[in-house]
Amino acid sequence: MAHALADGRRSILVVDRREPVRGSTLASTAMIQHEIDIPLHRLAGMIGEEKARRAWRRSARAVEQLTHIVSDTGISCGFERKKTLFLAGDAYGRRALHTEVEARHAAGIAADFLAAADLSSTFSIDRTAAILSDISASGNPAQMAAGILRASAGQGVEIASPLEITDMRSTPQGVFLATATGALLSARHVVFCSGYEFLEAVANKDHAIVSTWALATPPATKLPDWLGDCIVWEGADPYLYFRRTRDGRLIAGGEDEESEDAYASPRKLKSKTRTIRRKLEALLDISLPEPDHIWAAPFGTTRTGLPLIGRVPGHENVFAVMGFGGNGITFSQIAAEIVSADIAGHGDADADLFALTRGKT
Repeated sequence: MAHALADGRRSILVVDRREPVRGSTLASTAMIQHEIDIPLHRLAGMIGEEKARRAWRRSARAVEQLTHIVSDTGISCGFERKKTLFLAGDAYGRRALHTEVEARHAAGIAADFLAAADLSSTFSIDRTAAILSDISASGNPAQMAAGILRASAGQGVEIASPLEITDMRSTPQGVFLATATGALLSARHVVFCSGYEFLEAVANKDHAIVSTWALATPPATKLPDWLGDCIVWEGADPYLYFRRTRDGRLIAGGEDEESEDAYASPRKLKSKTRTIRRKLEALLDISLPEPDHIWAAPFGTTRTGLPLIGRVPGHENVFAVMGFGGNGITFSQIAAEIVSADIAGHGDADADLFALTRGKT
């Protein structure tokens, strides 16, 4: 977990390292998508058409901004622009995907509907339909995070790690944080960048911690050529997602389970990754080698698939960003923009879409 502190003169990034480390960056498969977990046409029915369109457009802009950040700072992280192939599945079939394409077009978001014949001839995949879209990317998440931290340090941000925060109190004079070593930190503003964890002060029944599993094959795995240009996920429950790395690994994940601790089971790690491998082989009609790496992690989700970003009620000058679902890297960029705008005093036009209290019960 990371926390950002600002006292008006300097900024400090505190990396809170306690065990277990939930939602670690290293657990990321780094599929940097503008697509939100909840399709646009379904999200419109949940929060309204205008808000849903704004959320999807903001997500697309965040991917574009991340592209500029990586380019402008010269971060070496294998960052590549990609297309996304969204396959029909048991949750969203052919008709749902056709409706989704129409909804994206109405929102000004480019997307192409692929019928079964086009999908088969271009990608050799046997599904009833798919959506092909731009505005996505991939990269090495650890290298990206390290590069952004180095760039921030170059701009004067202090990084304190490891450091465990054990308590917090906000007052009109500032925010005070206690550490596990007994030290006290003070700041004008504090941002809890907890991502995949929820602060108790704002948690409610629409928030959940779930478990997910992933694998990575050895380098130079024999894979279809088109995987060099696309990242893939599907409209299924649970859904499969995967991408190819520059060195020819296949990184894939899925088999999500509605449990906050199932990821810790060694037995499930083996069985879930075996299932992921079998699904990949069936879908791509290939034989895969034994994975080089298998792993699992918990992550926070919300009913709408939108993150929670903003001021923590009842705590002056305290912010939280969390509930990132399957779009952690993309949503972290949106969070950075919204929180910094609030602290600067001019606000953000889309802040209401992600407010912590929007679904409070």
